[in-house]
Amino acid sequence: MSASPIPPLVLASASPRRLDLLRQVGYEPAAIDPADIDETPHARELPRAYALRMARAKLEAVAPRHAGALVLAADSVVVCSRRILPKTEEEAEARDCLTRLSGRRHRVLGGVAVASPSGKVQTRLVETIVRFKRLERAEIDAYLASGEWRGKAGGYAIQGRAAAFVAFLSGSYSNVVGLPLFETVGLLKSAAR
Repeated sequence: MSASPIPPLVLASASPRRLDLLRQVGYEPAAIDPADIDETPHARELPRAYALRMARAKLEAVAPRHAGALVLAADSVVVCSRRILPKTEEEAEARDCLTRLSGRRHRVLGGVAVASPSGKVQTRLVETIVRFKRLERAEIDAYLASGEWRGKAGGYAIQGRAAAFVAFLSGSYSNVVGLPLFETVGLLKSAAR
């Protein structure tokens, strides 16, 4: 009896970091189909609920277009004192995030959702604790000048220059980059059965 064929994998994300992370653990998506959804948090929505809702909403937007495939969606949320920090598009926004994170602990919540070829959906929420050293104004200015913060949750990329700001990390490093690999691989293996 031969093993059943592995279903094609669809990544419901335009993030090059998520694609790189998947490739790092041996997964090559057959297609990349980013979800185009409203990512505005609901009034009084708690960060954990928001991260899971975003991952599921992205999955629900993309999965119907790919019958018979494994579909993976994810969202990363940076939380400082219960406040969801934005995916920064403006320099002033990024400066505000870095100033808030300076010398403090924050949480990175990774929501992951996977749909099996049969349509069964599984989700996971992964939390990583990160503490930044106290940042000097010159360090923030130099980081902003790098442009690395654009489109990043919380205004920083841990896999880049911001690695020098991290004094402490507890939990999944890959979650902070954009995809908690241990949990994601478990979901994909389970959904492919």
